[in-house]
Amino acid sequence: MKLNIQRETLLTPLPPVTGVVERRQTLPILGNVLFNVAKKSLKLTATDLEVELQAQAAVVADEPGDITLPARKLLDICRTLPDEAEINITVKNDKAQVQSGKSRFTLATMPATEFPVVEKIKSARKFSLPQNELHRLFERTSFSMAQQDVRYYLNGLMLEPADGTLRAVATDGHRLAMCELATDVGDSAEQQVIVPRKGVQELQRLLDDSDDPVQVEIGSNHIRITTGELRFTSKLIDGRFPDYQRVIPKNADKVLSVNRDLLRQALTRTSILSNEKYRGIRLDISNNLLKIQAHNPEQEEAVEELEVSYKDDSMLFGFNVTYLLDVLGVIDGTDVELRLSDANSSALISKPGHDDCRYVVMPMRL
Repeated sequence: MKLNIQRETLLTPLPPVTGVVERRQTLPILGNVLFNVAKKSLKLTATDLEVELQAQAAVVADEPGDITLPARKLLDICRTLPDEAEINITVKNDKAQVQSGKSRFTLATMPATEFPVVEKIKSARKFSLPQNELHRLFERTSFSMAQQDVRYYLNGLMLEPADGTLRAVATDGHRLAMCELATDVGDSAEQQVIVPRKGVQELQRLLDDSDDPVQVEIGSNHIRITTGELRFTSKLIDGRFPDYQRVIPKNADKVLSVNRDLLRQALTRTSILSNEKYRGIRLDISNNLLKIQAHNPEQEEAVEELEVSYKDDSMLFGFNVTYLLDVLGVIDGTDVELRLSDANSSALISKPGHDDCRYVVMPMRL
């Protein structure tokens, strides 16, 4: 294999692909990136056996071929070369020589035949939507995913395409985030798939705010998302997601409306003196007044008072302040609405007049 390529051309697909490579691998070849070199195209692939990312670039190759090269070492070499440098990669026997100007590097290789690639997935459903809408869906729900929970099906994000709607739901058992958008999802039949945490994080890194279309393919074991020159494939978590509709409060008839920024600032200040382990705060709600209190084991106290719109019975709640701040960080708009029923029930949080994104936070005993 022999390839001449501009530094900038290689640095377009190489960084995102290398991002998939774990620093500690179970197999040595998982630390490599697969080069598939044709006469006029270069295809790069990296995987950790759960997530695979493939990128393409237009090149002119002297000698086509397939090989795997150390991903991070190659990326570091390319980044430290001068701008507009020309890189020559030549593979002979089991070594690759990377040369640019008077710089020369000899890298160990591994055969392309040993590289695990997901070629075709049995696609049950295909649809496309704007990239920024899919990015928004992940951004507004992914923070509620569990981390290393023994309930493995919570360590990811559930996607539910059904009848003209794509819905994303994440929960760690203490809070829940749900966001949906109206889009053509192909088949009208309801389907639920769980994308693992690593896959969701990679997608958030890859997707941007452009309105370019992305194609989504959902199979029985994989999800594949193709955008421009990138093709992302992830295994799905084999498990049943909880019935999230049962968690969403149905009888939360007491409504509190408040300026989102003022509430976020007050919670941030109050949280400074909350218990560092449990992060609990008290919300004391009365007629058009919200009092926020926090205590810690050192017997220190923080109190904030806010004017709100609320005309029901006085109530006292305990919440994890981090969970509330996470929700306020993803809701847009000036105001936020908290729907409540009693001190032992979860709060339903949303943007006033909008039900496309809803958030449920369980109360705490303080």
